[in-house]
Amino acid sequence: MDRRTVLRATVIGAGTAAFSGALWQQAFAATAQPGPSPYGPLLAADANGIQLPAGFTSRVVARSSEPVAGTSYVWHPAPDGGACFPSGTGWIYVSNSEVLQRGGVSAIRFAADGSITSAYKILDGTNWNCAGGATPWGTWLSCEETPFGRVFETWPEGNRAAEVRLAMGRFTHEAAACDPDREVIYLTEDRADGCFYRFVPETWGDLRTGQLQVLCAPEEQTSGPVTWVDIPDRGGVPVPTRSQVEGAKPFFGGEGCWYDRGVCYFTTQGDNRVWAYDAVNETIDLAYDDDLVPAGTAPLTGVDNITGSGGGDLYVAEDGGNMEINIITPTGVVAPFIRILGQDTSEIAGPAFSPDGQRFYFSSQRGTAGVNGGGITYEVTGPFRA
Repeated sequence: MDRRTVLRATVIGAGTAAFSGALWQQAFAATAQPGPSPYGPLLAADANGIQLPAGFTSRVVARSSEPVAGTSYVWHPAPDGGACFPSGTGWIYVSNSEVLQRGGVSAIRFAADGSITSAYKILDGTNWNCAGGATPWGTWLSCEETPFGRVFETWPEGNRAAEVRLAMGRFTHEAAACDPDREVIYLTEDRADGCFYRFVPETWGDLRTGQLQVLCAPEEQTSGPVTWVDIPDRGGVPVPTRSQVEGAKPFFGGEGCWYDRGVCYFTTQGDNRVWAYDAVNETIDLAYDDDLVPAGTAPLTGVDNITGSGGGDLYVAEDGGNMEINIITPTGVVAPFIRILGQDTSEIAGPAFSPDGQRFYFSSQRGTAGVNGGGITYEVTGPFRA
């Protein structure tokens, strides 16, 4: 029996799984399966080369190396992780720049009607800023994807200089997700033998001090209880953080991370999985695994950044695959929601909803040219589910 068959037999034998989080209220076979999208099939590509369901439209809001429309600010290369923040009657979209030495974070400010009013830099001179995460107090955590990468706390309004948060550890950082219920922040590590961490601040809202911990469980475990153990040396010298604790569970290329109502979802690109950490019961399970989907039918490959909607849907962007953002519904259906044509050498990054949930942002990191300077940032509007 091959790995796919063995895993499928294990899942079927385990029956159904019900997560404590509100997103997975209905019991379903342990991983999401292909099915019809709640938005319907994708239509022919629009003028921007974007395939969308009926009722949805796209527009380009920024291109790398070009001024953002209506401003003099030149958009950064290699746009990656991003998030939206309320600002007055409008909102701000922030985006990382995943390049060496001149990386950082840029921001675009939108008015209530969606028009762009300004664009500017909120972090500069850092390295390979890949993903990150929004905090409940309105800051953006921008993470460096380097062996001794740092986390920077930035202010989307641009009214305060970014500050490094070394207490959150130095490793190949990818994404972060805040859990306000337990007052911790989850962190992914983008390595083939990377770990899944959480940072426990001494004071919630102040990330200058606290304890870094690593998730521990048997290496082959895909479902069941886990524990958290303190990292002895968050600086990672001479022993990397992932190698300091016996029993730390490796994850094959940690990518995006998203928390919602008791569950932290994170992706691992090396094995095309979406994991669900049940923070209430301290267990892990698989929300999606393409090895558990009938051969040749997996709609979601190259899993990367992840975000969610107020209605409980997850949106997972692809790095590779066929350049899609797939939706995973609370009932366990996975289906394409967006597909970009003509950009096969790029990747999709930075998916994020505006605060009112009516607009959706994402970037093609290398665009049609397939180089860092060719990045394109998009906005999609339409009848999103509540």
